[in-house]
Amino acid sequence: MIIATTINEVREARPHGAHIGFIPTMGFLHEGHLSLIDAARDAGANFIAVSIFVNPKQFGPNEDLASYPRDETRDKALLESKNVDLLFLPAVDVMYPSGAQTTVSVGAFAKPLEGERRPGHFDGVATVVLKLFNIVQPDIAVFGRKDAQQCAVIDRMVRDLDVPVKLVFAETAREHDGLARSSRNSYLSSEERKRAPALHRALRAGEEAITHGIHDVAAVETVMRRMIDETPGIEVDYLAVVDPETFLPPLDFRREVLVAGAVRIGRTRLIDNLRVARV
Repeated sequence: MIIATTINEVREARPHGAHIGFIPTMGFLHEGHLSLIDAARDAGANFIAVSIFVNPKQFGPNEDLASYPRDETRDKALLESKNVDLLFLPAVDVMYPSGAQTTVSVGAFAKPLEGERRPGHFDGVATVVLKLFNIVQPDIAVFGRKDAQQCAVIDRMVRDLDVPVKLVFAETAREHDGLARSSRNSYLSSEERKRAPALHRALRAGEEAITHGIHDVAAVETVMRRMIDETPGIEVDYLAVVDPETFLPPLDFRREVLVAGAVRIGRTRLIDNLRVARV
């Protein structure tokens, strides 16, 4: 595995004629990340590049940038075991040199839900992803659907700015009890970990309500809230039924909707979502 720390090293490592698959990450890798590597190969990539960069521009002033989990040695070993060809490990000043001023500004669909609670977050995501695309120049880039709004932001950016990359959105990787895999799960104590699947159960309750004919947003959100209230020690940030393109309440249920949630368990904030087919 080639390990590059500069932009020139990445560009020199790109083999001529290869079909490059790219997975951008913030490290502290888990099975969900590794499944994205498989998805890139399934989509036709024959050269796999992964980046690890904890992007300061997507963290708010009171968020967990300093404490975000890191384990570079373990990450390298996992990527070696998956036969990754290139690992890009840039420092902050490589990605954001002194004097850099240009950023990407995303649209209105990024303002609800995560955008409302994390101002500036998606501008930071879009900026770093576009920079990484320009550096790696992949043919395919893979993202997990756990971050549904992030996927929508990147998809819109690629279309609006004519970025020559094929996007693949892979299904959320889950633990045996439904908890979405996330690097932040490492923050959970053993007792908190037992409570964490309540978010997934609440979303499943919302999905079931919709498929059984409850086509009122407030009613479905009430069902989800009641389900999660059965587990003490969980602070609900939001439980919402939204249109997966606008992230606003759907006008009707005749096409796919998204049930999405964010909760806090102790110091850990978890997000998850489920797509519900049109009824």
